[in-house]
Amino acid sequence: MTVTSLPQESPAVLPAQHTEELGLRESATFDRATIADIQRAAATGVYDIRGWGAKRKVPHFDDLLFLGASMSRYPLEGYREKCDTDVILGDRHASRPLHLQTPVTIAGMSFGALSANAKEALGRGASEVGTSTTTGDGGMTPEERGQSKHLVYQYLPSRYGMNPDDLRKADAIEIVLGQGAKPGGGGMLLGQKITERVAGMRTLPVGIDQRSASRHPDWTGPDDLEIKIGELREITDWKTPIYVKIGASRPYYDTALAVKAGADVVVVDGMQGGTAATQQVFIENVGIPTLAAIPQAVQALQELGVHRKVQLIVSGGIRTGADVAKAMALGADAVAIGTAALIALGDNDPRYAAEYAALGSAAGFYDDFQDGRDPAGITTQDPELSSRLDPVAGGRRLANYLRVLTMEAQTIARACGKSHLHNLEPEDLVALTIEASAMARVPLAGTSWIPGAK
Repeated sequence: MTVTSLPQESPAVLPAQHTEELGLRESATFDRATIADIQRAAATGVYDIRGWGAKRKVPHFDDLLFLGASMSRYPLEGYREKCDTDVILGDRHASRPLHLQTPVTIAGMSFGALSANAKEALGRGASEVGTSTTTGDGGMTPEERGQSKHLVYQYLPSRYGMNPDDLRKADAIEIVLGQGAKPGGGGMLLGQKITERVAGMRTLPVGIDQRSASRHPDWTGPDDLEIKIGELREITDWKTPIYVKIGASRPYYDTALAVKAGADVVVVDGMQGGTAATQQVFIENVGIPTLAAIPQAVQALQELGVHRKVQLIVSGGIRTGADVAKAMALGADAVAIGTAALIALGDNDPRYAAEYAALGSAAGFYDDFQDGRDPAGITTQDPELSSRLDPVAGGRRLANYLRVLTMEAQTIARACGKSHLHNLEPEDLVALTIEASAMARVPLAGTSWIPGAK
């Protein structure tokens, strides 16, 4: 079907002050962003694709507070008493589990979605602080493997770039069943980012849009997944930890099935997780908030008697050390960051304000990662733009950010009287809203009430 784009007239936009003088009132249902979306759809006949993640406000870690120690709890002295941050991932079956110095890891982001310099910078930054990074769809690059002390290899439905040699080079393997921004949907990489190198790694034509499969081609359920995990263990001589990543939608059942299939680690990605490119309607309307997903996954692990034995990594909207500490207090063993890591590298940097404006966006708002025209050189395959990102300097910025996250989480843990981040617990938290209280299963502040608790 041929879609004809209609000419768009420049709307007459009234200044905000003038609209107030006229007594005009914006519709809560049809606000200006919604009107703009309808007008764009009517003019083009295609749905909107973008990167980043959900922009709608949902209950999140900001709706939780810690109960610091006082008289009934004894805090730790920050300069004299130790608070450990290390974590071991994948010791259920693997003979070589990952021992990380911080529980903040780097989530999977592909070469293709990101430039080679960005992938190298992620590896450098993660290695500097003793944590792991993850390949993403599209295979393993020499830049990333060469600069990553701990590299997790993603095994996705597309199988792009997958080969047994790279599986054996990995420090862990992450079987991806879903992503927080699009559980039930496959990845997208538009033709303008399919260069000769990207196409060669993925066995694709140059310049042609690529859409990954939404499910693995060689299994249809958890029993088949168990067989696949067994195959991967055989390939890697039972040395390498096997993760299973799910997009948060039914985390209780999905976590339980991942454990049954033999996963060493379960990764749960909430709807605030980012993406390089997918349909906006998907990003904003599919999945559940990270805050709601964690307790359900933890409940499944506890009921199976494997909480802390099968580790839980949580991702989707992690920004600060407080977010890290709150996720761990709710039962996570570690967290993964994606969007925040890109911002640390230089994504949406104000120094490119004029170039963002030329693209019809602004620093802090740019989300057209699919177009491959990122002025910061991060979400692009353009050689000139990519060269703007110095992987050494970018890695240093990322390492600084990871250190800050870790120190902030430590500070909170000490204030709660904990000598290790893993000692944080739901009892250390209260919620500010009824919704957050019900989702996180912690009391509403000032009460002992948890909505829905028996």
